[in-house]
Amino acid sequence: MIELKLLLLIIIANGAPVLARNLLKSHFETAVDFNRVFFDDRPVFGPTKTWRGVISAIVITLPVALLLGFTAELGLVLAALAMLGDLLGSFIKRRFKLAPSSRALGLDQIPESLLPMFACQSMLGLGWQSTVMIVFLFFVMELLLSRLLYQLHIRKHPY
Repeated sequence: MIELKLLLLIIIANGAPVLARNLLKSHFETAVDFNRVFFDDRPVFGPTKTWRGVISAIVITLPVALLLGFTAELGLVLAALAMLGDLLGSFIKRRFKLAPSSRALGLDQIPESLLPMFACQSMLGLGWQSTVMIVFLFFVMELLLSRLLYQLHIRKHPY
């Protein structure tokens, strides 16, 4: 089923930065915003959004997409939009004065799954029902997997 493959790719794209941080420790942790602040004197994204994470999402998701029978273009677009959605969530959290890595239910899950699904809709001709289902399943899976990865000492927070 194509929807399950897409769900898996979105989980991989969003999980790759966590795995890269654990494997590479403090190496290559340059912040995406280069530690710049927005006009409100708060970070644009914050120090936990790194180029290492963005690049790892693309590097890991692209070959998995090929293994699942998708094109390299879809893998690249899906990973890039998942990271863009994650950055969008972080940008909004900074505007609301939430600390980096703080929990914002929905904001931490929806943009990073919804943006790639919009692209997949047009690239694969999927209906809105598939998008809603995948975003919902990603929301649930992210909550469950985050807790598990925290218990395994892979994530720093259980959310």
